[in-house]
Amino acid sequence: MDALDNILKRVSSRELSLPHPNAEEMVIAYKAALRAPDHAWLRPSSFIEVKGSGLTKLSKIFEDFALSIPDIEEARVKKYKEAPFRAPLIIILVNTFTEHPKVPAIEQKLSTAAAAQNIMLSLSAQGYGAMWRTGKLAFNKTISKSLGLNDNQEVLGFLYVGTNTGKNKKIPDLDINNFVSRL
Repeated sequence: MDALDNILKRVSSRELSLPHPNAEEMVIAYKAALRAPDHAWLRPSSFIEVKGSGLTKLSKIFEDFALSIPDIEEARVKKYKEAPFRAPLIIILVNTFTEHPKVPAIEQKLSTAAAAQNIMLSLSAQGYGAMWRTGKLAFNKTISKSLGLNDNQEVLGFLYVGTNTGKNKKIPDLDINNFVSRL
């Protein structure tokens, strides 16, 4: 697939199913992730790959979190519990903050965000679909702790990955002049 065509046509997938990328395809995706901009080579990005029985474990983590929310409706708990099963593979995006005089925390998070985009583009180029989910489960100390992360680590989001089985979203034709100004 042409690189520019891949960038210009990538969309988040609505429905994902098996097959998911195999180990060799994921190595390519992670290598692409580690090519993201990384000021001072701090390597703030890491990933937790969740598939198979791991989806059930993640479901339990999400359910426990939901049950900790006061007065939560049963339907909402069910939605949290079922969320991991929307795709056969989930990549949890983890950012590890390292104190540095020239690289603030936000820049380190942006590096992990760029790594996530590289993963999605790599997977798209390999014929797979993905969507990036955040919501109350990302940037959440309870979820981070349940995943065994350290105090200087946080979840920036969840990439749901698999074969796109749904109808693709229509790519809007955006006028770049509405987004670009010139000095």
